[in-house]
Amino acid sequence: MPRPFRFGVNLLDPAPAEEWQAKCRRAEELGYDVIQVPDHLGMVAPFPALVAAAAVTERPRLGTAVLNAGFWNPTLLAREVATTDALTGGRLELGLGTGYVRAEHDTAGLPFGSPRERVDHLQRTIEELERLLGSGELPHSQRVPLMIGGNGERTLRLTAGHADIAAFTGARLAPGSTTGQLLPVGAGELEESVARYLLLAEGRKEPAELNLLIQRVVVTEDRAAAVRPLVERVPGATVEGALGLPILLVGTVDEIVAQVLAQRERYGFSYLTVLEPYMEAFAPVVAELGGH
Repeated sequence: MPRPFRFGVNLLDPAPAEEWQAKCRRAEELGYDVIQVPDHLGMVAPFPALVAAAAVTERPRLGTAVLNAGFWNPTLLAREVATTDALTGGRLELGLGTGYVRAEHDTAGLPFGSPRERVDHLQRTIEELERLLGSGELPHSQRVPLMIGGNGERTLRLTAGHADIAAFTGARLAPGSTTGQLLPVGAGELEESVARYLLLAEGRKEPAELNLLIQRVVVTEDRAAAVRPLVERVPGATVEGALGLPILLVGTVDEIVAQVLAQRERYGFSYLTVLEPYMEAFAPVVAELGGH
């Protein structure tokens, strides 16, 4: 039997308290299972935002998607995690990644490092969190569900060995970009990444939940017209190719429901996250498929 669906929304835009809490309540009303926040400069500070979300919601889990490990000292991060989990009533889900935006590190005065150094730091962070959370060294702490995001071989190995949730972006960093510009990967390349992860995770006692970050949701009767503006901005792109991208959900609600079901069948994605601008557009899909 396939794993039941869970749906998350990643809230990106900072807002005053009343506005922030109103959109968190709205996410709960729409049936989202997880309220997530990113970890980028110019967006919300992750842990205070999640504590504020917990204060006005009851059911959704609360997650980081995903923390840039390079921003954090592992031991101090463990304190943040333990406190946030306690203040959210044990609803925290911790997402971690290596970070990929060099410009943010430059702005913060933090070293960016080589890909190897960033994965090394991610590994140290995971190991320190596993050592400290629930060990008694941090008061009122417990292990929290861990989501790891990344497509590289070493990151996939870490995900296979440690993560409760394996997160895939369906995109990769544009060559030479320092600002985090991402290029979508096709269905075949994403399938290869998932297959590699599953091979590495064969020895697990419990399979991880597979998550995909959806970049755009467009409810429309004319699928081709909806993606044509995107295609025109990417040399060599085609309408047919764009409509086949796993990170784009385009069509009528029924067509999007069918896409989501097909992706679970093909890749195993049962946990989908949409970005804040598409929270309302995706809500009818959440209502139809949530928990199924």
